[in-house]
Amino acid sequence: MNNIENIRHSLAHLLAASVLKKYKTAKLGIGPSIENGFYYDIQFKNPIAEADLAEFEKEIKNLIAQKLEFKGEKITPLKAKKLFAGQKFKLDLIKEFSKDKKDLTIYKTGEVFTDLCKGGHVKNTSEINPEAFKLTHTAGAYWRGDEKNPQLTRIYGLAFESKEELENYIKQQEEAKKRDHKILGPQLDLFFIDEKIGKGLPLWTPKGTAVKFELASFARELERKYGYEHVETPYLGAEELYRTSGHLDHYSSNMYAPINMDGGKFYLRPMACPHHIRMYQRKQWSYKELPIRYAEIADYNRYEKSGELMGMIRVRKFQLTDGHIFIAPEGLKEEFKNVCNMISEGIKGLGLLDIVSYRFSKRDPKNKEKYFKDDKLWNHAESIMKEALDELGLKYIEAEDEAAFYGPKLDVQAKNINGKEDTLFTAQIDFLLPQKFEIEYIDQDGQKKRPVMIHRSTIGCLERTFGFLIEHYAGAFPLWLSPVQARILPISEKFSSYANELKSELLKNNIRADFPEPNETLGKRIRAGEMEKIPLLIIMGEKEVTAKTLTMRRHSDKSQKEMTISELISLIQKEVKEKK
Repeated sequence: MNNIENIRHSLAHLLAASVLKKYKTAKLGIGPSIENGFYYDIQFKNPIAEADLAEFEKEIKNLIAQKLEFKGEKITPLKAKKLFAGQKFKLDLIKEFSKDKKDLTIYKTGEVFTDLCKGGHVKNTSEINPEAFKLTHTAGAYWRGDEKNPQLTRIYGLAFESKEELENYIKQQEEAKKRDHKILGPQLDLFFIDEKIGKGLPLWTPKGTAVKFELASFARELERKYGYEHVETPYLGAEELYRTSGHLDHYSSNMYAPINMDGGKFYLRPMACPHHIRMYQRKQWSYKELPIRYAEIADYNRYEKSGELMGMIRVRKFQLTDGHIFIAPEGLKEEFKNVCNMISEGIKGLGLLDIVSYRFSKRDPKNKEKYFKDDKLWNHAESIMKEALDELGLKYIEAEDEAAFYGPKLDVQAKNINGKEDTLFTAQIDFLLPQKFEIEYIDQDGQKKRPVMIHRSTIGCLERTFGFLIEHYAGAFPLWLSPVQARILPISEKFSSYANELKSELLKNNIRADFPEPNETLGKRIRAGEMEKIPLLIIMGEKEVTAKTLTMRRHSDKSQKEMTISELISLIQKEVKEKK
């Protein structure tokens, strides 16, 4: 551990000590250092209050001032059990750690606290700046991350080496909250999550659905440009389908329980690749017809643990702009480059170039359980992918043990406003599923040959991409994506007839416009339009009605310009077409 990690880990121990001073019956879980801070999982007899955090913080500063030493010590499992008698979660850890019958490590903080811990820590609490940490909030956390276990209270803290670093980070987080899609989404009436419907199952409102339709159209248009044919397949699949594909062996923990129908078992699909394979196998193909490119905005259902769910970025039901390519082996590298070019064009079209990075995700040959066992195929697939990426000049990092179970991946990564990285888009090379399903084509000599598959997503999962777009644009979408592109604001009710005429013309030209009844003053309605981040506000009064014109005000710069209705329509259509 480096010094800041030692500081953060030491503060976790001081937090536990401060908790036990007030709540002597509290049961301690674990307390690691994490990015930007630390936490400790604790079971309380009764829920704690926010005011407790300030009290714990005060006691931690008191402990720091005492210049307490951190000292490690080896003890036997038997002695550890006696030392932590009554601490059931510590006893659970001791039972696990003592399977090999080796000594365990404890760390003492002066004479005030002892914890089961490997380290590292500061040597003395005097190394911790008491003005450079802060307890921030609490959350629920299941013991060992298992929903079947008791739920604990996780107390989070921030910690840095200086007060200035702490303050800067807090300011940065406050700014990030203004972009948080979990907050902005409901505020802008784009989506919401109803507990009665279920966690991880977002509802798209009319405004959010308008954005979703634009994203879907953008993806399909891009796919047609790159030679894809669109298909529709069921969101269910029979057990044998997923047995053959390997999903039941490698992915069952993310799948929902089977549905029993007509004497057979069916699953809500976690992926569409087996369906597209069976689509391919409906007929015999010649090498002259390859590559076959299928694309679908496919419904997926995956079981995500409740603690991992997050707004639109991690959900349980979603739609993926999915696609699969069946290609002769000799054309694989060029086709993979074609896929990369399409994904890059999608990133650019969405305006996300500045926030993404590329990760070449490979297998870990030592992880025998996670990946199919064929070194020759793995080495060949990874070699081809690396050649393609290098020839395209893409800058990427290599990540071992991040591949799919059937092949290496190119992952397009992005960080949300909280700094957590997620995969937005992906492309994968697969030699395995063609073998498992015995996929074939007829080569130029009339012989049956096996194609290679490429799995790829055009603009990723619509829900996740939507969440990132909300945060990236702080809810102020570009004109082509905005749920309401123009809001009509007559100065008073007497100009409502002209406002309705304008709205009708805009809607006829496929422009998303609205006209709220002018019950408030113009100033209030303009401010409401700004708060809703509507790109264009259309203002009209006596002068505009007489001249058959309008005054356009942009959200981005608040400049105003007088123009005719036809000029406004032409301007909007041009900007939408160019996807500015």
